[in-house]
Amino acid sequence: QVRLTESGGGSVQAGGSLRLSCAASGLGYSSACMGWFRQAPGKEREGIAAIYTGGGGPYYADSAKGRFTISRDNAENTVYLQMNSLKPEDAAMYYCAADDGVCTAVMTYFWLVTEWKYWGQGTQVSVSS
Repeated sequence: QVRLTESGGGSVQAGGSLRLSCAASGLGYSSACMGWFRQAPGKEREGIAAIYTGGGGPYYADSAKGRFTISRDNAENTVYLQMNSLKPEDAAMYYCAADDGVCTAVMTYFWLVTEWKYWGQGTQVSVSS
């Protein structure tokens, strides 16, 4: 059974930073595609960043470029999302996603929810102005 467990969310002021973590179990982590999504109230879930071992990437949505960094530690089966210069519009529930399919295919449309097979329960990020 695949399990993704997010942590690291919280409340920060605008301009602050947070580091989200996602611990993965139950899948061949080192070859899995890993990603981060977020969903604000009343909005669709959007892809923020994605990464896989081997070839290209990481991949970022325009809203994340220059401020967010995705990384992974294969030894710890963990993927991270470092978020800097946070803005009030970054406030959302952040979800970890994984897929054990062909990562080059997943990365092509990484921002789409339909490309990912496994999901975590989410961690809340609040940003005050």
